[in-house]
Amino acid sequence: MFELIPFERTMRNLNSFYPFRQMEEMQRSFFSNSASSLFRTDVSDLGDSYRLEAELPGFSKDDINISIEDERMTISVERKQDTSEDKPNYLRRERFYGSYSRSFDLSGIDADKISASYADGILSLDLPKQAPIVPASRRLEIN
Repeated sequence: MFELIPFERTMRNLNSFYPFRQMEEMQRSFFSNSASSLFRTDVSDLGDSYRLEAELPGFSKDDINISIEDERMTISVERKQDTSEDKPNYLRRERFYGSYSRSFDLSGIDADKISASYADGILSLDLPKQAPIVPASRRLEIN
């Protein structure tokens, strides 16, 4: 499963010595087809709201499902495999089929006012921040 590579320490290798290189290469090769490498997001702070942008190239708007439960938002997408009878005779196939999802914490977000748009393979969500709760003050009468 994993290849063992002998480690040689010589004077010429000391300049390029990096002890975690092989671990990073193993992790990169092991997780190279994971959903996180296909479903990347950027979150930016716009002052009164956040903007979440997710890369979803090749998906149609109908393939995207956004659900909100309690204080958690889940974005899930599903790409179905073409099952038509006129399949080309593939020599190499690199496009992935399946479902991918990511969840985000909505603490401090007004979930009722979230808006979403999808254009050119980018899903954009505007997440307005909750207004800070200011305790009501009242005056007590002295008897």
